[in-house]
Amino acid sequence: MKKEWFATWFDSPFYHILYKYRDGQEASVFMNQLNETLALPESAEVLDLACGKGRHALTLHQLGYRVTGADLSCKSIQEASRCAREGLEFIVHDMRDVIPGKQFQAVFNLFTSFGYFDDRSGNLQVLSAVHTMLEEEGLLVLDFMNAEKVISNLIADEKKEIDGITFHIQRHYDGQHIRKEIRFWGNDEEHFFTERVQALTPQDFYALMDESGFRVLNTYGDFALSPFDSRSSDRFIIIAQKKTCKQF
Repeated sequence: MKKEWFATWFDSPFYHILYKYRDGQEASVFMNQLNETLALPESAEVLDLACGKGRHALTLHQLGYRVTGADLSCKSIQEASRCAREGLEFIVHDMRDVIPGKQFQAVFNLFTSFGYFDDRSGNLQVLSAVHTMLEEEGLLVLDFMNAEKVISNLIADEKKEIDGITFHIQRHYDGQHIRKEIRFWGNDEEHFFTERVQALTPQDFYALMDESGFRVLNTYGDFALSPFDSRSSDRFIIIAQKKTCKQF
C-alpha cells in the first residue's frame, strides 16, 4: 500500500532542511500565552499531538507540565528525544489512534497539524481519539491556518535556496485542499513531494467539534491570542472542552 503523503514527506531529511528555520522563540511566546489563558493545574498531564521535533512540548514541560510528545515521523521523534527527561517523553504515534493507557488534562495540536486527509472521516478519527484520551472536561487546543486568508494570498510560484538546495515550490487551491508541490535536486537525483491540507473553515471546525463531543470555548486569530477575524487573522486557534455526559 502506498504511504500517505505526510508519512513520506515528514520523515524525509529534505523536509527538515526546508523547514529548519521555524521560530522557537515564537513557540515559547505562544505557549506562555496559552498557559495564562488555560490555567491548567500544576503538573497536569498534557499531550503535544503531532509534536514534530518537540519545540512546543519542551516549552510546555518548562512551564511545569508532564508532557508526552507524539508524532508519526520517526526522524522527528529521534531528534525530539534528545530533550527527553523525567516528565517529558516522545513516542512515534499516528494521531488517528488512541495512545493505550494514557489520559490527559489537555491535548495540543499546533502549527496546522490537522486536515491532512482526503476527507472529513480522517479528521473525525483524530478528534475521536483525542476525546477518548482526555479526562472529563479536558481541553483541546487546535491551531490551524486561516484558510480564507491563505487562499486569498497564495504565492503560486516560489524558490528557496537552503543549504545549497534549490526548492521550487508551487501552490494552488483545488476546491478542497491547499496544495504545495515541492521539487528539488538532492543527492544527485530529482525529488518531488506534495503537501495537501484541507481548507477547513471555522464553520467546518464547529461542526467537527460538535460531532466529536466537544464544545468550543473560544477562538483566536494569532499567537498573541487576539480575536479571530476571517479576513485579517493569520491563524484560527480553537480552545474546546470535552463535553460531560450530561452535555450530550
